[in-house]
Amino acid sequence: MVGARPWLNILTHVILILGVLIVAFPIYVTFVASSHELEALLQTPIPLVPGGELLNNYTAALTKGAKAVGAPVGVMMLNSLVMALGIAFGKIAISIIAAFAIVYFRFRFRMTAFWMIFITLMLPVEVRILPTYKVVADLGMLDTYGGLIIPLIASATATFMFRQVFLTVPDELAEAARIDGAGPLRFFWDVLLPISRTNIAALFVILFIYGWNQYLWPLLITTDESLYTILIGINRMLAAGDDQAEWQIIMATTMLAMLPPVLVVVSMQRLFVKGLVETEK
Repeated sequence: MVGARPWLNILTHVILILGVLIVAFPIYVTFVASSHELEALLQTPIPLVPGGELLNNYTAALTKGAKAVGAPVGVMMLNSLVMALGIAFGKIAISIIAAFAIVYFRFRFRMTAFWMIFITLMLPVEVRILPTYKVVADLGMLDTYGGLIIPLIASATATFMFRQVFLTVPDELAEAARIDGAGPLRFFWDVLLPISRTNIAALFVILFIYGWNQYLWPLLITTDESLYTILIGINRMLAAGDDQAEWQIIMATTMLAMLPPVLVVVSMQRLFVKGLVETEK
């Protein structure tokens, strides 16, 4: 057994604290900047103590937004939320049903279908962006929530993960369900879904953040400012042209953009960790 080494504990804590400070300091500066007037942020050095305009800046961001963008931040956050939830739920629903079909149904070219899905891991959105845009445009889905969500809801990674979970389910369990008269849908709903609960939670956290952080695809297919996502909005605010960028609004928007992913991770932390390190059986 390794003996206790107090100096090593102290060293590890010092390193952890330094790491937290390095990561947290830019966020703190952003928060401080979001609480000041624009004039204070144009000075050198910028303030490092919170100011008195916090409530006014956040209210202005949520209800009015910046002059460079026609939509308020509240609308852009709603668009990002709809997109993130649609991508997360869509990917999980399609992937778990595809994995169920591949594992429990015997049909020709079953494994061929699985490997064709798996190969798409080598084809990210950026590689197939032009043909995907052409299809979405031909279907009249530009500047729609469907155009934002549907092209991104297929997931080879999630399908592979659910397939691996289903392969660990004993054949005796499926046989017992069949003897009890449970059909495929009943077996899927009452047995496989509860078993996959922690995996679904872990994937939901990952996919929600993936959908929330999407930038390139929404940038291509949205021209209506009322459908801008939060990342596009921040970029438009920075590209103010000849006008002075409203840094206090930009910083408030940046802080608001971080809230939903943080809330999702914090609220689902326990299930997220379980889904990554263990499987409930």
